[in-house]
Amino acid sequence: MRVVLVHTSHPGNIGAAARAMLTMGLERLVLVAPRRFPDPEADARASGATAVLAGAQVVESLDAALSGAALTIGLSARPREFAGQVLSVRAAAERAVAGATHGDVALVFGTEMSGLSNDELARCAVVASIPANPGYASLNLAAAVQVAAYELRVAAGQDGVWAARRFAPATHDEIEGLHAHAAHTLAAMRFLDPAMPKRLMPRLRRLFARAGLEREEVNILRGVLARIDELIDGPRRR
Repeated sequence: MRVVLVHTSHPGNIGAAARAMLTMGLERLVLVAPRRFPDPEADARASGATAVLAGAQVVESLDAALSGAALTIGLSARPREFAGQVLSVRAAAERAVAGATHGDVALVFGTEMSGLSNDELARCAVVASIPANPGYASLNLAAAVQVAAYELRVAAGQDGVWAARRFAPATHDEIEGLHAHAAHTLAAMRFLDPAMPKRLMPRLRRLFARAGLEREEVNILRGVLARIDELIDGPRRR
């Protein structure tokens, strides 16, 4: 995968785009006649993704940037009268991943102010568009790169995330002990009338089941109930 930025005017956007790329595992950046590059502001906005900037290829024309690509995808938010196949960025990402088995795929982004020209977009086999608010569909260049790079990562099946630590679940006996303890304490508080329990305890049992309680959570709740028991029984002992 190569990301092509055409006539980028602000070096900060080049750096931010490099950061967006590396976050999603993309490293090949091609710049078509950037106004200022290399530039300290690009390095600053890259936030550690300077290796992408260091390896960036700078060319003078879009044709040079697309040379050797098996599939070219141009990003555009504006409808074009003579556009070819138009896909959502998600569908285009799936097409890109499939096309990468046959050769290089280029994702092409235009200038910050006007995007790709009609002539530039005509050089792309597929037009990709990011679904957005029709009344305000303009995205910052680096933000558009981030969305497209994310969709590529998901399409490639690399959408795994970190897993939260799993703690020991409470056993049936531990939950039953909590239920019995709650019934005792609620009755002592006169919140529950054992003679007319109605649906309170069945609903508590249902709540405990739905919560998927862990052993430590049961212990915490039993501790709270035990402290309530002490406060209720204290005056009686005096």
